[in-house]
Amino acid sequence: MGFLSLIIALLVEQVRPLRSHNVAYNAVRGTAEALERNFNAGEKQQGILAWFILVAPLTIFAWLVYFLLLRVHPFLGLAWNALVLYVTLGFRQFSHYYTDIQLALADNDLDRARALLTEWKRASDPTFSAADLVLSDICRLAIEEALVASHRHVFGVFFWFVLLPGPSGAVLYRLSDFLARRWNPVDRHAPLEPFGLFAKRAFHWIDWIPVRLTAIGFAIVGNFEDAIFCWRNHLHQWADASRGILLAAGTGALGVRFGPAARNVPDVTAAGDPTAAGYDPAADAMPGVEASPAALQSAVGLVWRSMLLWTLLLLLLSVAGLFG
Repeated sequence: MGFLSLIIALLVEQVRPLRSHNVAYNAVRGTAEALERNFNAGEKQQGILAWFILVAPLTIFAWLVYFLLLRVHPFLGLAWNALVLYVTLGFRQFSHYYTDIQLALADNDLDRARALLTEWKRASDPTFSAADLVLSDICRLAIEEALVASHRHVFGVFFWFVLLPGPSGAVLYRLSDFLARRWNPVDRHAPLEPFGLFAKRAFHWIDWIPVRLTAIGFAIVGNFEDAIFCWRNHLHQWADASRGILLAAGTGALGVRFGPAARNVPDVTAAGDPTAAGYDPAADAMPGVEASPAALQSAVGLVWRSMLLWTLLLLLLSVAGLFG
């Protein structure tokens, strides 16, 4: 049933993509804002309470409806699974920006590509601007954003959907991801506010296994050796460890160099001397070529091959369950 639900949700999404300002998303967004406005008095405990008030009822509701519908008829349980997955999982929730950037670069319209990238990234970072970026930087940042989005919109949801009964895992993951970003500052150098601290840490642990499985998937369907090499040697380039795992494995799997504009390598010791901590500059040389428009299509292939890998695995598990 899980496999069929996933296929139905993905097919429906390809035919009729879900808008970003739909009823479900607007309701969750409004509730999160109301909880922060009414509960945030600068204490961590208030953030914990607000997180459970939003996440727990919706996760339980998703499971309870599935349980009741399944008792009436298996088809109703399947339909509910597919509906919730349609809302929580999908490529088309972020891929329109990526596709439009590809089209703009194919037309040599760098200004259009910069504007699209700025609009896309400002959803998570209101201060971002791509106005001065060159072609390779536009391609690099678009690939990075797509790989992270593919994990958080597809692979992370997929893992928890399989793990928990009904669509409750998909709801848990999407809500946790949303609150971790909504209730915390964008500036990576700013300290976490007490109210958003639990949401950030909760998502870190909820995403701990999925992010590593996604990275393993990138390695399997891409350049395995380089993906593992970059995963082991280049995590220090990203302040966020989860993002670093995804992008380090992704850059190796694709054979394309990318990373943050401000790297964290120089200050690995209190004295500011990288060699004092055994840092080897030669080991920091990332394999691969500079990002280009051709690499954008390669990244699409990597994501789709990963999706095929995990979908086939779910199919095998479903078949084993039928005959087990």
